[in-house]
Amino acid sequence: MVKISELQPRQGNVNVEGTIKEIGEIKNFNKFGRELRVADAILEDDSGTTKLTLWNDEIEKFKAGDKVKITNGYVNEFQGEKQLTAGKFGKMELSDGSSQEELPDEEASADESASEESEESEKEPAEESTEEELEEE
Repeated sequence: MVKISELQPRQGNVNVEGTIKEIGEIKNFNKFGRELRVADAILEDDSGTTKLTLWNDEIEKFKAGDKVKITNGYVNEFQGEKQLTAGKFGKMELSDGSSQEELPDEEASADESASEESEESEKEPAEESTEEELEEE
């Protein structure tokens, strides 16, 4: 496990454990006809805190106070701030071992096709930029 204080931008295959201190406002947006949702959370361990980006179903699966483990996560940087996410290939679960539910295949493939198309488009809000940059890895 890596400590939050050791995370570096553009670092992949990150395994981190921490406690979600808070979850911010949910933002909805439409990308290529798909309704997407994103919320920024604060993840903390004994070394510090970082922004944790929660996408779509992850927003309901976790709440402030949950201890979570991120496996094969990805660290991005947007406007000088590090952002951690489980990303396309990672997994986020409660530290007690109970796993978040997987996205249904139809919804997961919709997210993948939206992100593939988005690589060709201009980057708009920060949330979309984060997803696009993550999916490029």
